[in-house]
Amino acid sequence: MANIIAIVGRPNVGKSTLFNRLTESRQAIVEETSGVTRDRHYGKSDWNGKEFSVIDTGGYVTGSDDVFEKEIQKQVDLAIEEADVIIFLVDVRVGLTGMDEDVAALLRKVKKPVFLVANKSDNKDIYEESSEFYSLGLGEVYPVSAMNGYGTGDLLDRIVKEFKETEPELEQDLPKIAVIGRPNVGKSSLINALLGQERNIVTPVPGTTRDSIYTPYNAFGFHFLLVDTAGLRKKSKVSEDIEFYSVMRSIRAIENSDVCILMLDATQGPEGQDMNILHLVEKNRKGLVLVVNKWDLVEKESNTHLEFEKAIKNTTAPFTDFPVIFTSVMEKQRIHKTLQMAADVYKNLNRKIQTAELNETLLPVIERTPPPAAKGKYIKVKYITQLKTRFPSFAFFCNFPELVKEPYKRFLENQIREKFDFTGAPVVIYFRKK
Repeated sequence: MANIIAIVGRPNVGKSTLFNRLTESRQAIVEETSGVTRDRHYGKSDWNGKEFSVIDTGGYVTGSDDVFEKEIQKQVDLAIEEADVIIFLVDVRVGLTGMDEDVAALLRKVKKPVFLVANKSDNKDIYEESSEFYSLGLGEVYPVSAMNGYGTGDLLDRIVKEFKETEPELEQDLPKIAVIGRPNVGKSSLINALLGQERNIVTPVPGTTRDSIYTPYNAFGFHFLLVDTAGLRKKSKVSEDIEFYSVMRSIRAIENSDVCILMLDATQGPEGQDMNILHLVEKNRKGLVLVVNKWDLVEKESNTHLEFEKAIKNTTAPFTDFPVIFTSVMEKQRIHKTLQMAADVYKNLNRKIQTAELNETLLPVIERTPPPAAKGKYIKVKYITQLKTRFPSFAFFCNFPELVKEPYKRFLENQIREKFDFTGAPVVIYFRKK
């Protein structure tokens, strides 16, 4: 289970640029105007073999100091409640501001590691100006340049020393199923409906993190651990920023699961936040079952559910090979089908294909549709094998692995999905030198 780093600070100090640097991505929109990060961003990364998630706590509004103060208080409170380590980012070029002092005042009360990072330290003269931030009373100041990467390696070396060692996994080798989704889509109702049906469901046992509760579920022929993060405990100030809170909780739930049941609200259709959470499931290589709840509240024609499913998969493309179930938790409709699908996806996630069968099935397909030639070179695939990973992954050995393009990898993934059943499971393809 990965630790979480939250980046906090006033607008325009370079939080999104540092986020991009740490996650080696371009997910966050970076502009010179303050307050441009309207949506919260989160990404995965690792340093020296230690995995972590990064939260960019953007979305501050411009306006009066009062408006800003309320917004930053909200962001920092949420970040410090969920994160393991906090990066407090300041701008060495602008120097110390009143807003920085306000944030520092909040962070001095925090009983978690806080790293004071002076961004935009691009040269030695500016680097020396970072010393004024020692007056904030948060200890060591780390000068970095998020733009060119200067100092970020030393910073990460120091941060990973603060990471908590994850506790050993539960001994029970049972599938871990997480119920995730935006607030008010019916997660708690589904969990309550499941847990309230049979007396032989045992009491919750603590899991590997302080947030997730593993509840053994043994009823109706199903036996698994439910990763219950919905409505565990009421948190302070959560109502002020439900979306940010739900993303952080989703990260925890997803990382602690094998299969995710992602719930959508049928009355609202697939929204941006739903897709953000779905992409988190993809990034973490977890199994997926998509459940459209409150289907009883939708006016239907003969093929309404087909149109709804098509709309969802148009949004999630190119990943479309996952089950979609239409339910009403309140009416107890198709709850057990949801569990059956989660169990099936778990089987698919752990399916192993013999090397001989893989080669007999796929090599003729590749011969009929070979990879396009690149730079005058013809790519010849010699051999295929499934790798020993916790999700289905396959190595294709060939003469020029670096020349194989993404569309051809997608073609092969589709062939694997078509020939063998991996519905709901991630399929990852690697090309390697023969």
